[in-house]
Amino acid sequence: MSRTPIVLTVSAVAVLALGAWGIAHWHGQQAPQSGAATAQAAPQETPPASAATPAAAGPRGSGGQATPDAAASQAATAPAGAQAADAGSDPSLQHLAAVPESAALPSSSEWKPGVNYDVISPAQPTTVAPGKVEVLEVFWLACPHCYALEPFIRQWEKTKPSYVDVVRVPIMWGPVHRADARLYYTLEALGREDLVDKAFSYIHGVETQTGTESVLFSNDKQETFKQQQSWAVQNGVKADAFAQAYNSFFVNTQLQQAEETMNAYEVQEVPFIAVDGKFSTSVEKAGSPNKLISLINFLAAWEHAHKQG
Repeated sequence: MSRTPIVLTVSAVAVLALGAWGIAHWHGQQAPQSGAATAQAAPQETPPASAATPAAAGPRGSGGQATPDAAASQAATAPAGAQAADAGSDPSLQHLAAVPESAALPSSSEWKPGVNYDVISPAQPTTVAPGKVEVLEVFWLACPHCYALEPFIRQWEKTKPSYVDVVRVPIMWGPVHRADARLYYTLEALGREDLVDKAFSYIHGVETQTGTESVLFSNDKQETFKQQQSWAVQNGVKADAFAQAYNSFFVNTQLQQAEETMNAYEVQEVPFIAVDGKFSTSVEKAGSPNKLISLINFLAAWEHAHKQG
């Protein structure tokens, strides 16, 4: 049976600080589903009811011209129907008895629990090797805020600590998100991860002849496949190879695992960052994309030190 993560609120952290200090080790502006709650939740920004078309799939940029420090500080939210938890209840408090008293929360003069990051309880399993620290990013190729954050993540990957492994998972909310996710994993199956950045740019209008956005998506699945295949062929992928990978066991398995990850973390907006299944944060909570990278490094270093004993 899977365990539902509960994000400890500021009030819960305060209780821990005053009483039994210690926590075993979800960015979200909204409280997650199924009783989970986030610290200082802002009013929910809900896209139109249907996520079946690009217009209803969430906030979009204008011609891919989002400014990194501004656009990356926002988040694309889950489709309507993913309701926030009742603000009058705090289920995370019910789990305090299960929190070990032997561990402490990472904190410094700059980074504070419940302010700059949230605690995921219970912690979620990771997919990295023993001794490694997982940094999970849940994203959407058509999200302008993910697109604005992308160059910061890419640059950080070149200098990140060797003990950090980055795991990227596309969001799976609705048809348009799933279509982009299938494209992402098809490129991975083909060994063409280098085309992910091009897909980001193309979808946000940077590499199109008209300079307008193209989500490589249609309400007709076959038309979506044709659009994505045509784009891939234009970028050096053989049509037959793309078709074979598109419906491969690998891609279908990865999509299933992405769905499970999304549900386990109850992701309500992207970009979503989780460090080792225990802490989640965002550009908004950190203050800027550069500060987010610093915060990720801080949380990863703290977690790595604890893994070392």
